[in-house]
Amino acid sequence: MKLTWYGHSAFRIDIAGAAILIDPFLSGNPTFPKSLSVDAVAEGITHILLTHGHDDHIGDTVAIAQKTGAQLTANFEICMWASGKGVENINPMNSGGFVDVGPFKVGLTVAHHSSATKADGDGLKYLGNPHGVIVAAPGEPVLYHMGDTALFGDMALINELYGPKIGIVPIGDRFTMGAKAAAIACTRFFDFDTIVPCHYGTFPILDQTADAFLAAMGDKASTVVVPDRGTAFEA
Repeated sequence: MKLTWYGHSAFRIDIAGAAILIDPFLSGNPTFPKSLSVDAVAEGITHILLTHGHDDHIGDTVAIAQKTGAQLTANFEICMWASGKGVENINPMNSGGFVDVGPFKVGLTVAHHSSATKADGDGLKYLGNPHGVIVAAPGEPVLYHMGDTALFGDMALINELYGPKIGIVPIGDRFTMGAKAAAIACTRFFDFDTIVPCHYGTFPILDQTADAFLAAMGDKASTVVVPDRGTAFEA
């Protein structure tokens, strides 16, 4: 499995038969690498997965889905909203579901956050409950993108049900877990082989580095990969 981080919570996942974007907040992302373009990232994309409806996660979903025909998998409300924007290939689901999309299966887990968009103009439009995303592909480690979430005890059940070995974990504080909470989540509830921190450094009000998280991970800090934005790595 090959992963590429584009800053914030945006990732590309390359596996046999699929190229997946998760939360593709690119063009409006101040940490999106200037050497890249949205079109370059979108090249070859087959699937888009969204954790929730905030604009810093929906990002360029509509434009990429229309350009590539990639299948959008998200909760029902997001899929209906995207359909109204001209996205034709939608795959709606919801909390606790597990869906076979061909090269892999997708699960949506509970996340403790909120979910709405202001992209339609003034005010906020509710877009269903927030989620984490499970990606389970044959012959690959199970990946869990936590989305935006607080720490919660039922993470233990997520581990029991799916057994994820790759964790994409928000650490930036204020809107998600901070360093200490994220470290507790990773060490108490999961047995990750690889942990990739995200949702930090994008805006001044977030923690700017992963240093506090690495320190909080203690003797398990060796499982943490802090990738360069835009550079693919194997997991």
